[in-house]
Amino acid sequence: MSSGSYYVPATSRWPILGSLALGAMMIGLGIKLVYDTGLPLVFIGVVGVVAVMGLWFRDVVIESQGGLYDAQMDRSFRWGMGWFIFSEVMFFAAFFGALFYVRVFAVPWLGGEGAKGVSALLWPDFVAQWPLLSPPDASIVGPQQVFSPWQLPLVNTLILITSSITLTIAHEALKEGHRKTCRNWLTGTVLLGICFIFIQGVEYYEAYAHYGITLEAGIFGATFFILTGFHGVHVIIGTLILAIILMRIHKGHFAHENHFGFEASCWYWHFVDVVWVGLFIFVYVL
Repeated sequence: MSSGSYYVPATSRWPILGSLALGAMMIGLGIKLVYDTGLPLVFIGVVGVVAVMGLWFRDVVIESQGGLYDAQMDRSFRWGMGWFIFSEVMFFAAFFGALFYVRVFAVPWLGGEGAKGVSALLWPDFVAQWPLLSPPDASIVGPQQVFSPWQLPLVNTLILITSSITLTIAHEALKEGHRKTCRNWLTGTVLLGICFIFIQGVEYYEAYAHYGITLEAGIFGATFFILTGFHGVHVIIGTLILAIILMRIHKGHFAHENHFGFEASCWYWHFVDVVWVGLFIFVYVL
């Protein structure tokens, strides 16, 4: 492709189909949370999203391998990925903001402190503390205990930090043209991602089975599962992305001087790791 040209993709059905699948998944999830039904719609939505992503990415790979993309298209991809990660930053900022508001304002107010301490009249016997093991409303049963941050959460933190290091080594190896080294370190990154997901699953089982930490266990349970749950979904997606990148490396894709698909996956994974460090500090430690 000449340097002055600009590739215009053909008309695609994937954006509208992806929107419909995502909408079905969210509607089904809302029905599930409110009426305890709707799982079939959630399943259809998830399958649809995965299918659209796979087929859409397939088209992008075919176009890339066909030499249809130029420097301008590369800039478009970079801007698009940058804005996507910015939207993800805002997504998690909203949940961290909710946690901050509850801990710094709402709980002290209910305990009689601050400008709105009159709120303590609602539940006079409420003791303001965090983690909130005893919600003010007696009809809500709080968690029996909370996780020690220095056990499974610390292990998962070390796993994700290590995975960022192994991914960086793989990326640098690709830039130097050492594809075998890149494959080995990228394989290690994928395995570390799988380990994180498994340990998170064990922690969730322990939360429900032995700690009494559930979505119904007051504000602590709700914020815990919203923050760690959405992060876990991002880790699963990131692990799948890196696994696909690894498959492409095995097929000989990506040149050492032109590999934005690999680079974008690195951006995403490092972002997910940074979010976890914030979770570890503000959800588990403080």
